[in-house]
Amino acid sequence: FIMMRLPFESEEAKALNREVFETIYFASMTASKDLAKEDGAYESYAGSPVSKGIFQFDMWNVKPTQRWEWDLLKDEVKKYGVINSLLLAPMPTASTAQILGNNECFEPYTSNIYTRRVLSGEFIIVNKHLLKDLVKEGLWDKTMRQKIMAANGSVQNIEDVPENLKQLYKTAWEISQKSIIEQAADRGAYICQSQSLNIFMENANFGKLTSMHFYGWEKGLKTGMYYLRTKAATDAIKFTVDKDVVAKSTSKSKEEIACSLDDPDDCEMCSG
Repeated sequence: FIMMRLPFESEEAKALNREVFETIYFASMTASKDLAKEDGAYESYAGSPVSKGIFQFDMWNVKPTQRWEWDLLKDEVKKYGVINSLLLAPMPTASTAQILGNNECFEPYTSNIYTRRVLSGEFIIVNKHLLKDLVKEGLWDKTMRQKIMAANGSVQNIEDVPENLKQLYKTAWEISQKSIIEQAADRGAYICQSQSLNIFMENANFGKLTSMHFYGWEKGLKTGMYYLRTKAATDAIKFTVDKDVVAKSTSKSKEEIACSLDDPDDCEMCSG
């Protein structure tokens, strides 16, 4: 999304999310069908939904785009079968994401600056896309780095950062969990197994979790939640950040906007 300049919660990002997973599902089904031509279908293929031309999105009552020739693929699958009973299961990619310099799986960034501990020591890692944009705007310097560190990796309350970059670089803690669940449901129509969906709640409680699970269930998710990410009750002391920068910083923790059964009149996570 960031490379295409699409804020995570934008309609354009949601459309891209759907088309990416539709494309992955189409390619996977095509490859599985081609392998079945050579070696036959999987053992319990007969009588399965796919043997009747019922694909994953059909079971979600979702109509795919016209990007791919689904009708032709369905005819070929009926003729040759598929070699795999299951194909897609987007997983956590913490280690490989670090090695390749990417963010984990389909998640928004949890922070725009963080410390990475390895055997040789500790290193400060900055979101490379944000760094590039701040350099381009002439905003990257020691003071900016310390402001971001003082704000726990957020740029939302740093006055010097342009509004378009604030929208683009919202962290997982600043993005509506409703949007995260909706995108999971959108791609779920093209995922035949399930997905590792993490939820980010700064102050999780029974009401918020119950509402979140019910919303995911209503949207048709097979897996309501993989991990629940929460924050520590108190912030760690930032010894490497200039005290003056922390004192002058206008950044303050953004109150979490999430649905709660304790406060149904102020629900922005699951309301229409």
